[in-house]
Amino acid sequence: MKKAILLITLFINFAIITEVNAQCSMCRQAAESGIKKGEVQGKGLNRGILFLMAIPYVLGGTAFIIYRSNKRKKTTVEQ
Repeated sequence: MKKAILLITLFINFAIITEVNAQCSMCRQAAESGIKKGEVQGKGLNRGILFLMAIPYVLGGTAFIIYRSNKRKKTTVEQ
């Protein structure tokens, strides 16, 4: 039941997509100045944002794997 609720919640969150125009002021200023000069800095900004976004997922995944392996070791020791 909990898995179904989680999946429904995730589906609703991904189904409702809105346009977001939020950026930090430094990124926005760099993007606007690059556009005015005719330079293409969008790829660099996007890569930086993706890099910063990926770090918490990598750390969380690593912590989850360690948690699961420790949990399995405890259950095999108890049996």
